This record gives sequence, C-alpha cells and structure tokens, in this order.
Amino acid sequence: MSQFSIPIRVYIEDTDAGGIVFYANYLRFMERARTEWLRAGGIELDQLQAEQRRVFVVRSVNIDYLSPARFNDQLTVTSKLLTLKSASAILEQSVLRGDTLLTKSTVVLVYVDIDEMTPCAIPTEIREAINREF
Repeated sequence: MSQFSIPIRVYIEDTDAGGIVFYANYLRFMERARTEWLRAGGIELDQLQAEQRRVFVVRSVNIDYLSPARFNDQLTVTSKLLTLKSASAILEQSVLRGDTLLTKSTVVLVYVDIDEMTPCAIPTEIREAINREF
C-alpha cells in the first residue's frame, strides 16, 4: 500500500524545557497527518460531523520514540493504511527528520456515531476514498 506524508516544522511551542519536542506533541503531528490524509481523499471531518454525526476517533496508539526532534527541525510525518475493517482502520505512522526515523506508531481509528459514541460501519463512499488514497 502507498504512503501519505506531510511536512511539519518544529516550533519553540512544540519543545520542552530540555529543548526537544515534548513527547505528546508527536501525537499532535500525527493527528494533523491523518486529517490531511483524509482531506486528500476528499473526506472533510467537519462535514462528517455536521452532516452525518459521525467521526473517526483514536481507540489506541502504540508509539516508539527512537530519536528526538528539536526546535526548527523540518520533519516528515507519514501515514500508511495497514488494515481497513468495517468500522475501523489501522494505520502505521512515522515521524522522520530526513532519513532518521524519530517515532514509529500503530494507530487504531474507529468510526463512531457522535450521539451514541458507538462504532458504526464506515460508509462505502468513505471506504472507496480511503482505498483510492492508499
């Protein structure tokens, strides 16, 4: 399967007192990449929420921190679809600085009904868009 990527620059607000990216901010970077991945497939999260009362939520994240990023680093955040099930998707996401792998993670997304907060089937048009993008 193909891989989607976006550039991210590290700002001072992303770093901790030691001058490296605060660990939780990698999750923010990955969230941005997932949002842009869906957008590239024609899926706008705000429209899903408003029109269908559905959203993708993170069920779990397993992340390995391998090397730190620092202020002003230019990073690449990648997303690769591993599995698309009826109500969920599993992605591999990585953060790199050049060829250096900084983090590697597995993210499980679940498609849920906002009002009930229960899983529901991913509609065919969204599945097709995801499969087209990846």
